[in-house]
Amino acid sequence: MASGGASLKQAPNWLTRCQKFLTSLFAIREQRTYAGGMQLKPHDLVVTLKLLIAGPLTYDQLATSLHLSKSEAHAAVKRAKAAGLLRADRQPIHHAILEFVLHGVRYAFPAVRGRQAQGMPTAHAAPPLSDLIHAGLDPIPVWPDAEGEARGESFQPLYRSAPAASRSDPNLYRCLCLIDALRGGRARERNLATEHLTRLFHG
Repeated sequence: MASGGASLKQAPNWLTRCQKFLTSLFAIREQRTYAGGMQLKPHDLVVTLKLLIAGPLTYDQLATSLHLSKSEAHAAVKRAKAAGLLRADRQPIHHAILEFVLHGVRYAFPAVRGRQAQGMPTAHAAPPLSDLIHAGLDPIPVWPDAEGEARGESFQPLYRSAPAASRSDPNLYRCLCLIDALRGGRARERNLATEHLTRLFHG
């Protein structure tokens, strides 16, 4: 009888442990689902930067100016809000964007280089850093682009339509090139890019 009474007393404890385990399991599953569905993508940052540089834009304007579909623009804004880069009204959160750009972008979206290609200069080979840094004899970094007028080492842009979007927005182009200097530049290039971006975001 004593052993039976002990088993009955242990039963609630066993049920409690099972409930806690299942609760934890579902919580982990929900977190993974959220992280998988809301993971920030490179073009989400570009959408955020466009809103910071150009001011309030409609989804149609965002999509057209960045050569995205309207659904891509919607999804990018949603993920940027979830990441804490945009407010609910799509206003950029300057300090959060700057913090991510300066300390996270080179790890989240590292530089990918390739073979020689025709394209648009980027990083230290484009303004404003090209006015401060001599390229030397090394091939300059370029975004591969059939309409580009320079030749150098291919440097993958944050998203496929960066060259086209940059041609119609010099300020976006400068910003993306500075970020590329952070993603793949040497120490001096990164330091100069940090100074320029800090002034831009605090402007």
